[in-house]
Amino acid sequence: MPKNKFYVVWNGREPGIYLNWDDCRKQVDGFEGAKYKGFPTKELAEAAFHDNFGKYLTKELLAPKLIVCSNPLIGEPIQDSICVDAACKGNPGVLEYRGVDTKSGAELFRKGPFPEGTVNIGEFLGIVHALGYLKQRNLDWPVYSDSRTAIAWIKAKKIKTTLERKANNESLFTYVDRALTWLRENTWNNRVIKWETEYWGEIPADFGRK
Repeated sequence: MPKNKFYVVWNGREPGIYLNWDDCRKQVDGFEGAKYKGFPTKELAEAAFHDNFGKYLTKELLAPKLIVCSNPLIGEPIQDSICVDAACKGNPGVLEYRGVDTKSGAELFRKGPFPEGTVNIGEFLGIVHALGYLKQRNLDWPVYSDSRTAIAWIKAKKIKTTLERKANNESLFTYVDRALTWLRENTWNNRVIKWETEYWGEIPADFGRK
C-alpha cells in the first residue's frame, strides 16, 4: 500500500484534499508559501485539513517522534499505530472513548458521551473500534491501550464487568454487543499492545482530564 494516498493543501492555489500527488503538485508548485503534506488515510487528511498546519509541518513530525526510554527492554512505541483511551466522569459515570494517530495526534474517531459506563468498557470499545478501522483500510498498524483489563477482554473475546445493564446505559451495551459480535466474526493481524505509561508518558489519546 502506498504510504500516502491523500494530500492536504492548506496554503496553495486551491486549498483542499487531493487524491494524488499530481493534483496536489498543481496547487503548490511555484506558489509562494505553499503548505501541504501527504497522509495515508482520508480521516487523517480531513482532520489535518481542519487543524492548524503548523502542528503537522514541524520537524518533529516529519520524522518519527523519539521517546527516550530508560528501559532498553521496553523500547519505543511504533509510530504508525493507533492509540485509544477512555474518559469517565466517575466510575461508573459519563463515558467517552477515542482513537488517535500516534505520530500526529490527529483524532480518528470519538464516541460518546454515554450516560453511564466504565473506563474498562470504554477502553475495550476503543480497541475494537480501532481494529475495525484498520481492517477496513487494510492497515497492519498495531493498537495501543493503557488498560490491561481491556486488552485481556480482547484476547478472551468477552468482557467481565460488574456494570449492570439498565435503561440509561442500553445504548452503551448495544455498542458492546456489536463489538463482541465483531470480535467473534472477524480475524485481524494487528497487535494490541500495552502502552507503557511509566516510560513513555501519557498515551497520546489521553483526554487530559486527570
